[in-house]
Amino acid sequence: MNVLLVDDDYFVVTALEKKIDWKALSIENIFTAYNVSQARDILQQHPVHILICDIEMPQGNGLELLAWIREEEYSVQTIFLTNYADFNYAQKAIELQSFDYFLKPIEFDKLTLIIRKAVSKASAEQHIEKAIAEGYLWKKNQDKIVEHFWRKLMTGKTFPSDPAVIAHAIADQNLSYQISDSFQPVLIKVFPYDTSLGKEDKDLFDYALLNVLYELFQSPRYSIETILEYKDYNWIAMLKWDASPESHRMEELCSSFIEKANRFLRCDACCNIATASALPAVHPVIRQLIHMNEEMINSRNQIFWLEKTQYQEADYTPPNLTLLEELLNQANSSAFLDETHRYLHSLLNHQSMNASLLRLFRLDLVQLVYSFLKNKEIQVHKLYTGKMNDQLFMQSLNSMEDMEKYLTYLVNTATRYRDFAEQPRSVVEEIQQYIGRHYGNDLTRTSLAEIVYLNPDYLARLFKKETGISLGTYIIEARIGIAKQLLKTTNMSVNAISSKTGYSNYSYFSKLFKQETGCTPYEYRNQQQAESLL
Repeated sequence: MNVLLVDDDYFVVTALEKKIDWKALSIENIFTAYNVSQARDILQQHPVHILICDIEMPQGNGLELLAWIREEEYSVQTIFLTNYADFNYAQKAIELQSFDYFLKPIEFDKLTLIIRKAVSKASAEQHIEKAIAEGYLWKKNQDKIVEHFWRKLMTGKTFPSDPAVIAHAIADQNLSYQISDSFQPVLIKVFPYDTSLGKEDKDLFDYALLNVLYELFQSPRYSIETILEYKDYNWIAMLKWDASPESHRMEELCSSFIEKANRFLRCDACCNIATASALPAVHPVIRQLIHMNEEMINSRNQIFWLEKTQYQEADYTPPNLTLLEELLNQANSSAFLDETHRYLHSLLNHQSMNASLLRLFRLDLVQLVYSFLKNKEIQVHKLYTGKMNDQLFMQSLNSMEDMEKYLTYLVNTATRYRDFAEQPRSVVEEIQQYIGRHYGNDLTRTSLAEIVYLNPDYLARLFKKETGISLGTYIIEARIGIAKQLLKTTNMSVNAISSKTGYSNYSYFSKLFKQETGCTPYEYRNQQQAESLL
């Protein structure tokens, strides 16, 4: 397989040649060009399977080159490099069926994964072309039939349980299975780290994950029939044993996968394994495996066996809420989190931890913290908003670590903001600074209260107590002060100054200005101009 590198920057081409392990990507020949004309000559003279090309170049751009490639019907996977995150470029690249669009500066690890994916696609297209030429296109359809069979078995609510019906379905779809074949499902759940590829580019992460799984789960004793994602970050691998199933071997494989997931994929993982069974029993076993995965709350980077993992349906006994409330009032967040940590691990040790129980625990803790903040006149619904809050809340039932991460965020946010709210001078200074920066906006008691997450009435009382004037009066004085400065130092019209300082009604602005200064805006400007001449 061959690659063509096109960029008018000699150093970019050289870096791509030297910093990427092309041999590991099964690339035999590397061609280089520094403009579109040179690239066309190479494409006409040599077979090129992967094109990595800059978009902006002095003598014709990369999009024009790709359009020509499509006209000539060359089968080339094209990856664009560019300094510009321009939607029009991206849209045109999509229209021309480019493989990917990559922004400079180049991250070579990530680019390598993209190239590997492009190589895989180019290889697949070569196989398809060969299959068409040799008349074996049926194999591709058969692969789809196999995938559909397993997806229906894994995710479908119903699946035939009668062996005769299953045998008929296998024969009808020309599948190479026997009713007595031994299949073993493994449910794999991954937890990408905050800055990992799994958070930034899930498609690329999934591709890397599948590569690791398919490379790791190889043996003459079994085959991987399929690996399917039944919901985000939750996968089921289906193994077909050609020999007697080996539990210790499965433990070793899953341990190795977890280690590689931590090191190379930058994520945590859990493996839930079911005992191997004949085909008629596989569907109910998978349903049990998924139920266990949904209900059991465990620590990350662990291996669990469906048949060995048992948990008791226990009645919910809340933690010591009185003690937790006292620790909140003392602003002792570390002791609060130590107490919740002990409570959660006691549930785990007694095997009574499940999602239903944890939801009740989370509800109690959220209500406790919200009530604590409300008593401090803090607007909780404004404080706990945004992507981070929503993400941590939704993930809190995934594992013990996720629940503790959410509690840390919940409690530290509460105590930190309680400390801020109990310093009136700091609150007032933040409001004053905000007014100074946004005097032209629509400033109301309610909108300003949202800035510091406080109850509007409470903020108004606090502001007057600290400054001696009402919040409304301070806003007027601040705006009139800005207006006086603009009248004195600029040639802006009075109407423009009125609008700039937050008053769309000129008459109202003029009235307030006179109340504050004893003269109209025009009179004030004339006075200032006269004084400057003296």
